[in-house]
Amino acid sequence: MGKDQILKKLAASIVAGDEEQTQDHTREALEIQIDPLDIVEQGLSKGMDVIGEQFGRGDVFLPELLMATNAFKAGMEILKPELEAQGKQTSPRGTVLISTVKGDVHNIGKDIVRTVLETKGFEVRDMGVDNNALSLIQEAEKTQADVIALSCLMTTTMPGQKEFIESLEEMGLRGKYFVIVGGGPVTQEWADEIDADGYGEFAVHAPALVNELMGNEK
Repeated sequence: MGKDQILKKLAASIVAGDEEQTQDHTREALEIQIDPLDIVEQGLSKGMDVIGEQFGRGDVFLPELLMATNAFKAGMEILKPELEAQGKQTSPRGTVLISTVKGDVHNIGKDIVRTVLETKGFEVRDMGVDNNALSLIQEAEKTQADVIALSCLMTTTMPGQKEFIESLEEMGLRGKYFVIVGGGPVTQEWADEIDADGYGEFAVHAPALVNELMGNEK
């Protein structure tokens, strides 16, 4: 089986959300000495691109997206030792700090955003859930983040996004970071109202949004 055929099968296994098949095809690709970075970019990430487009069109739903995400992670488990052994880590396109806001403990959407950002070459510092503004700002300073992504799934916790941006302003740090927001009840109108730098309706839109803000080439 040739390189192109294996990579196509690998991408298809991501779309199908088949973890076992993804790992099998990843091993096959390594056995015929396909560059690990090509396996990530032309196989695993291509599959995530496809499933992301399908999700955005409403052709598939959250369960399928989660299955694809888990398949991607399964493939990366096989590849990470090879990437580390060869010293071929990709240069991060930027650093994103991500968390749900204070009082919100829902992490599914946040976890998908983290994964799709990682597949596109971003370094992601996941702070988890239920973090207050000060903790997030301290971590952003420590990790020299470029973008801060704030998620919430409840209308009652939406004010946490506004309060975070206000805290940045009070500390004289607003111009240092791009702040993007998302989550079930969040809208573009809300993002505009709180002066966020960006909003994504779906998790799969996050890489394009961050690339645009940072001026990265697609």
